[in-house]
Amino acid sequence: MNAIDVIDVTKSFGNEKALDHVTVSFESGRIHGIIGRNGSGKTVLLKCISGFLTVDSGQILIDGKKVKPGAAQDIGIILETPGFIGSLSGFRNLKLLASLRDLIDADRIRKAMTAVGLDPYSRKRVSKYSLGMKHRLGIAQAIMEGPKLLILDEPMNGLDRAGVLEIRNLLKAIRERGTTILITSHYAEDIDALCDTVSQMDGGQLTGKK
Repeated sequence: MNAIDVIDVTKSFGNEKALDHVTVSFESGRIHGIIGRNGSGKTVLLKCISGFLTVDSGQILIDGKKVKPGAAQDIGIILETPGFIGSLSGFRNLKLLASLRDLIDADRIRKAMTAVGLDPYSRKRVSKYSLGMKHRLGIAQAIMEGPKLLILDEPMNGLDRAGVLEIRNLLKAIRERGTTILITSHYAEDIDALCDTVSQMDGGQLTGKK
């Protein structure tokens, strides 16, 4: 079964065509990578899948259901560097964010932090976190409500080699729990090492998939 079906999707901004008749499917329970240079359309595609942007034509299905613009969906999303309140601890940041939807309790937040290798009882302020710790906290935020689909845009950016390996192992562990993961990167090496399938985008078009 496919977690995501993108069917003949186009999206333009003025005269610029960001997505040009893109068709691709992503199977459930696997890690799917999209590579491409800046401006290739990969981030726009993620935003359309997430419902943050409305497509001009075509359609996108998640678990067989059409994506609705701006609709809350069962998706954990990181589309840019996670932004947190630096004066608060990691747990307090996630508790504040969780209160917006009020779907989970403090125990679920602690379990998500533990899953990504963070101490939920630490009083350390996020302003004192390393970049790798902030990425982990962002992933904890994305997974804490137990989504079936995780969408990550460039989660390896700014990480050293050790941090990249940590994030790779973490995402593989999340996949083993049955979560579908869609990830973008500039770096083919990271994608090849992590993903079950790899798609390439250029000029708003899908130029290949393996």
